Amino acid sequence: MTAAGLAAGVQAAQQVKMETSCGDIVIQLDAAAAPKTVANFIGYVNSGFYDGTIFHRVIQKFMIQGGGFTPDMTQKTTKPPIPNEADNGLSNLRGTIAMARTPDPHSATAQFFINTVDNPSLNHRSKTPEEWGYCVFGKVIKGMEAVDSIAKTPTTRQGMYTDVPVEPIIIKKAMVVKEKKQTK
Repeated sequence: MTAAGLAAGVQAAQQVKMETSCGDIVIQLDAAAAPKTVANFIGYVNSGFYDGTIFHRVIQKFMIQGGGFTPDMTQKTTKPPIPNEADNGLSNLRGTIAMARTPDPHSATAQFFINTVDNPSLNHRSKTPEEWGYCVFGKVIKGMEAVDSIAKTPTTRQGMYTDVPVEPIIIKKAMVVKEKKQTK
């Protein structure tokens, strides 16, 4: 696909619906603020990458993280990392979706998290490794009750991983959905 075709596809793909074992979550994406991040996320959605993955890290009163592991905690192979667009003016507020990463600010690939509370400590403050922040690229517009249900699930340690839900919370399918036009 050409760059122009990809850009047009990203602009047209403003919402993603995740069908999870706890209910549906619809996310409004912000391609104007985070174009590379949204294009990356849409690429994973359209390839079916997230289908059958789990929310593998759940921390009450913080966030729910998914998009990289199968139910048996096998990590999926991803595309190369993307540049961090956390300096886009968006904040890690309750209901926003952001890219997960390692301590390297530019290491985000497929994993994402949904903030269950306001998390100002995750916002961009400066272009240093310690204060780069986590890139917000959209917000939940439907299904916060599913997010809150996931956030309350009991967790355990599984091998080297902590905060893993005792019962897997599965992303059955992630798909791009068209915005519904408002009628008068």
